[in-house]
Formats: sequence, structure tokens, C-alpha cells
Amino acid sequence: MKSAFALLAGLAGSAALFYFGTGLAPVAALTWLAPLPVLLLAPRVRQASALGVAFGAYLLGTSNSWGFHVHSHDEPMLPVGLVIILGMSLTFMLVVWLFRALVVRGRTLLAAVAAPAAWTGVLYIVSVTNPMGLVGTRANDQGDVALVLQTAAIGGMWMVEFLVIFVPCAVAGLAAPGVPRGARLRTATVAVVVVVAALGFGALRLAGTGGAPQRVAAIAPNQYSWAPPVSEALVAGYVREIESLPTGVRTAVLPEGALAVEGAAPASLIEPMRQAAQARDIDIVLGFVQTEGHAHDNIALVFPADGGNPVRYLKQHDLVNPHGHDLVFAPGTRTGIEICADLDFSQPSRDYGTAGTTLLAVPASDNNENGWQHSRTGLLRGVENGMPVAWSGQNGSLMIADGWGRVLAQAHTGGPAAFTTIVADVAGPGPTSYSRLGDWFAWLCLTIALGGLIAALPISAKLGRARDHRRVVRSAAEGGEGAGRSAKPR
Repeated sequence: MKSAFALLAGLAGSAALFYFGTGLAPVAALTWLAPLPVLLLAPRVRQASALGVAFGAYLLGTSNSWGFHVHSHDEPMLPVGLVIILGMSLTFMLVVWLFRALVVRGRTLLAAVAAPAAWTGVLYIVSVTNPMGLVGTRANDQGDVALVLQTAAIGGMWMVEFLVIFVPCAVAGLAAPGVPRGARLRTATVAVVVVVAALGFGALRLAGTGGAPQRVAAIAPNQYSWAPPVSEALVAGYVREIESLPTGVRTAVLPEGALAVEGAAPASLIEPMRQAAQARDIDIVLGFVQTEGHAHDNIALVFPADGGNPVRYLKQHDLVNPHGHDLVFAPGTRTGIEICADLDFSQPSRDYGTAGTTLLAVPASDNNENGWQHSRTGLLRGVENGMPVAWSGQNGSLMIADGWGRVLAQAHTGGPAAFTTIVADVAGPGPTSYSRLGDWFAWLCLTIALGGLIAALPISAKLGRARDHRRVVRSAAEGGEGAGRSAKPR
């Protein structure tokens, strides 16, 4: 009865914490606590029970996004949503297995480090093999906690991901039954040093200053319509919104798929936007879909402040349409351009970072409920590379964040007015260690996880017992010989 109650408590506790601490509208503090009930339970019950509870708790926790997947056109339940739900649940089960296997073998510190390393390593593999990239991780859930996010400037989002899982693993390891005092002391020391170093670095970085601030705006329509045909009325509406911006705005970002045309962009779009850019001395970044035969180019047109011809950025991560390869800047500036799903990948953001980009302008389009989550993916790329981000997402969220990941302005589309507009002054620290070194921490996590897996395998335990047995036999033999020598008559 006690065992059944413990299993149920672990299942319900972690499931509830995952439900509220992850997903489309997470409570960031609960993200750190979510694995803890299952991890506390794992060394105290049979392996099969621990793994079943781990899988079930994470699976139930993902119910916070089931409704979204049912109607999402980007991440439908079948097959994408189901793959995400089952894949993440199995990954958490792997983490719990590795943690439990190492703890019961007396390797508490290794358990506290290898389990989160395994979680991080799996997500890294997914990020580089999945054509859709990676969104909705535990680092993503910390999107409004700038203090925690600063380590991404060193090791990318992977360092944040590791930290969020490491803390509950360390706590559960310290609370595990039968942990020797020495192992408990080592684990506690490492945990305190890691957390203090991470938060201390975050505080110091947030106290720093960057380049000269620049005023930016993000504009999106409140009535969602993906890639409507160019019309004088639609163009005039955007132009009026641009003309009503506060003084000093240097860049205005309009959403992905704001307008569309078959063939070349018409003068009815080009001329009003050029004139608005020149009249307000402002760079305008407009999401635009251009159809040529069977190809649908998802692009951003950049109208420079001097009234010159627009430059074109072609989305680099597009599953169904032609995709680009080049970095594009607003003429005469270091304002870099990306589109929506481009930020689900580390590139091209890292290249923009090393190129000294001072603002990342991002036209985007989402599925309403996932607007916050996706905008925070963009924010993470900004922290990783020291760049402010202006995210204009129709049918979702608008967000402007500085290069330290502090959200300075945000809003959700769908209000009573024709447009939602936000404005903020942003700066950033510039290229980071992550910009230059890339995913080194993810590879370190893979290495640690591999070491933990080897140590957790049954053959490793057998070898360890055999080694201990030989040590005991050797000690006894040496003790016997010593006793014999001392007993000999002189």
C-alpha cells in the first residue's frame, strides 16, 4: 500500500509540475521542480516502476499542449505532435533510468551530472537532425528569466537546458537513501558551485552595457490572414501605421507573409514602402511571399531608410519552398534579417553574431497559442549571440528584447484595432563566446552522458564487484603474509 501511494504521489506530483512548468505558457519556477518527485522516488522503488512513473508523468504533463497540436498547421498531432510527446517522454525516462542506475551504484555525483547531460545531449542530437529544428525546451520555458539565460552566451541554450535538469538531479541525489557522507558532500559542493557560478555570471552580465541604443518597432495586423494578395488598401494600412510611429524609430519590422504576389513585386507595393521609408528615415522589413510557377519564395523585403531599392532575404529553413543561404543586412546598417523558423536552429543566428549584428529583425507567423513560446526561441538566439531581437509575429506575439534577453516590449495580436504595434530602445553586448565556439557544451554533455551510460551498464557493475573482490583477496593475502612473518622466531 505504501509503495502504491508513493508511486501515485510521484506520478501526480511530476505530472502536475510538468503541466504548469512547461509548454505554451509555463511558470518558470515550476520547471526546475517538475522532475523532482520522480527523481526522489526512483532509487526507492523497483526499476520498472520508476521508469513507468517517469514516462507517465512526462506524458501527462504534455497534455498542456495536446489541444494546440490537434489544430496546429505547423505541428499537427499526427505525426509531429505525437512524435514530440512520445520522444520527450522517452527522453525523460532515459534520464531517470540513468540517474537511478548510478545512484544505486553509489555514484551520486556522476548521477547528478550525467543525467542532465543525457537530457541535453539527446535534445542537441534532435536539433541537428530534425528538419524542423527545436522549440519548446526547458531553456525555452525560462524565456522571461534573464538571470538564468545568461549562461547561453557561453555554452548556448544547452547550458541553460543542463542547469534546469541538473538542480533537481542534485537535490534528489543528496536525498537518496544510503548515500555515503563523502559522496553527499562532494555532490552538494559541486551543486552549490555550479548554481552560484551560473547566477553570479548572469548578474554580472546583466550589469554590463552594450553599444548605443536604437529605437525599433514591431507591427502586426490583428486580423490574421496568411499572405493576402497585395492591395492598395492593405499597403496603405501598413504605411499609415508606420507613419504614426514615434519619432526616432530606426527600424520597423512587419510580419512574415504580410503580403503576397504572383510574379514580380508590383509598384503598388514598392513605391509606397520606399516613400514611407525615406520620409521617416526608417528601415522597413516586410515579410513577403512571391510565387513564380510552382515555387513560393518566403522572403523579407528590406526597404532602406534612404529610399533606395529594396534588398531581399530568402528564408533559410523552409521545408516546402526554396531556401536561401546568405546573410542579409539593411543597407548601411548591421541590422540582420531572419524569418520565423530560421531561429529554431543555431544558424544563421551564430553567423549574424560573429558578423557583429546590432539588431536581428524577424518577421514571423505562428499558431496563436504558441506565439509566446516561439518568440522566446528567438530571444534565446539573441542571448546566445549578444543581439537585440525585434520579433513581429502575426497570429501570435510581438516581442522586442535586448541582447541580454530582457523583454522590453511585448503584445499578443488579436486586439480591436487594425494593428498591434510595440516600440522599444534596444542595445546588446555584441558577439559572445558561443558565437565564436558554437555547440562545445552540447558535445561535452554527450561525452559525460556516454561516460555515465558506461558506468551504469550491468557489465560495469560486475567489473566493479570483481575489482573489489580482487582487492579484498589481495589485502587478505598481504595481511596473512605479514602476520606469518611476524610469527616466525628470530
